[in-house]
Amino acid sequence: MLLQFYKYQGTGNDFVMVDNRTKFFPKQDTKLVAFLCDRRFGIGADGLILLENDASEDFKMVYYNSDGNPSSMCGNGGRCLVAFAKELGIVKRTASFNAVDGLHTATINEAGIVSLRMQDVGEIKRKDTYSFLDTGSPHHVQVVKGLDTVDIKKEGARLRYGLYGEAGSNINFVEKESEDRFSIRTYERGVEDETLSCGTGVTAVALAMHRAGMAAKTKVQLNAVGGALEVTFEEEGEGYRNIFLTGPAQLVYKGTIQCKS
Repeated sequence: MLLQFYKYQGTGNDFVMVDNRTKFFPKQDTKLVAFLCDRRFGIGADGLILLENDASEDFKMVYYNSDGNPSSMCGNGGRCLVAFAKELGIVKRTASFNAVDGLHTATINEAGIVSLRMQDVGEIKRKDTYSFLDTGSPHHVQVVKGLDTVDIKKEGARLRYGLYGEAGSNINFVEKESEDRFSIRTYERGVEDETLSCGTGVTAVALAMHRAGMAAKTKVQLNAVGGALEVTFEEEGEGYRNIFLTGPAQLVYKGTIQCKS
């Protein structure tokens, strides 16, 4: 099979995009997805996203981790998919789509900045040394000193399996830079390594830092390894609503690849 693909990145979080509106892609072939995401033998990406038709919205998002398995919501992937939909002429300035965690809406400007509405968060569980919440994907948020010195792969794997078992959680290490600005590094399950950026992760950090009193405002700047993102939100009781993840989404290149499937 000769497969046409598009490669997108959002603050260094990169994705293989496939237009699957004709439903030609073998969605159960985990080995094919893993091959396409392989950085040595395939295209190379943190994940693969299929754009499909949806009965009620502009399109549907189907997301796979780089290990080939279907996964929970990916915030940067969702932002990149909006840019991909604009490239295909499906949307212009606004978009609505269904993902595994439900309905999302977004806007995109001429500079490729995408603002994606995330799902409401009803609860943040606070422990002595960390917080846990679900922003479409499960996230552990832990404040550290000397973020640059943390062995993210080692410590992330230890917490991912040690605290959360086989199902696991994404693990975020965060350090405060200044008022309402934080640096973040993320160990991402499914990738099983550090990624340059994680959209649901920075969203989780922004909300966790606000709930902990470390961020006073409802607009938080997050510096991931791959670039800067912004999260805005409204507090509602024990949770948060009107949560928006904003940042760049860029087409890297497009091409074709020969696949065995």
